[in-house]
Amino acid sequence: MNASQPTNDLAATLDDGNVAFGILDNTYSPTLMEFYGELGLDFVWIDLEHGGPDPWNAGQIEDLLRAAERTDVEPLVRLPSTDPTLVRKSLDLGVRSLFLPRVETAEEVRDAVRSARFRYEDGPGDRGLASPRASRWGLADEYVATSDDETLVGVTIETKESVENIDDILAVPELGFVFIGPFDLSVALGCPGEIDHPDVQDAVETVRSAAVDAGVPVGGLGFGMDDVNEKAANGYQMVNLGSTTGAIKQTVTGWFDADERNQN
Repeated sequence: MNASQPTNDLAATLDDGNVAFGILDNTYSPTLMEFYGELGLDFVWIDLEHGGPDPWNAGQIEDLLRAAERTDVEPLVRLPSTDPTLVRKSLDLGVRSLFLPRVETAEEVRDAVRSARFRYEDGPGDRGLASPRASRWGLADEYVATSDDETLVGVTIETKESVENIDDILAVPELGFVFIGPFDLSVALGCPGEIDHPDVQDAVETVRSAAVDAGVPVGGLGFGMDDVNEKAANGYQMVNLGSTTGAIKQTVTGWFDADERNQN
């Protein structure tokens, strides 16, 4: 008895030059993961850097993955470090799309990408081979042959050093995407929280234009639909529309505002 390997639609969208839209679920809820798939989102960002379950807690991660598989939405998992061991562990659990925080050098990125591949740069990769959940416990047809094609590894550009090294980072073979982090960039550039500061905006544009020129998909945060549409028109291929708690806040405050108007 054999099991099939599903296609990574997020990776396919980026390969085709199209734009993927997603949301950050900061409640880490399997129910919401499943629901977002029903709503037609391309990805759900699961951030294990700033919160959420322990990235080594296989059971909690697997519950989120199962919910995503139910409605064919792609979990985009941000790990808390570039540790190759953690990369391999996540992939064995069944994560296919992940991105790594606070990278600074091309060498660091290359080591992480290699750890996610059975084959790399016409040579051996550094991924472990066993019969984990990702292979359907050994039942998946063509697991080794197809896994590299379905695995998407990107990085967050959010430090001064990563901006300075952006051309070298973009040249790393099989880098799936770069995601621009304006808030951490504002801290790194000495103006915390001021994402509209000229220094932050210059850094963002440096990364965006370099990625577009290099043909590497670039992702970012959307601040309202006008900004989302502008980013999509300017070469962004991954745009995060908001967060679960942000959507709830907007809805609940809207209720209160409407109630106050009705009482006046």
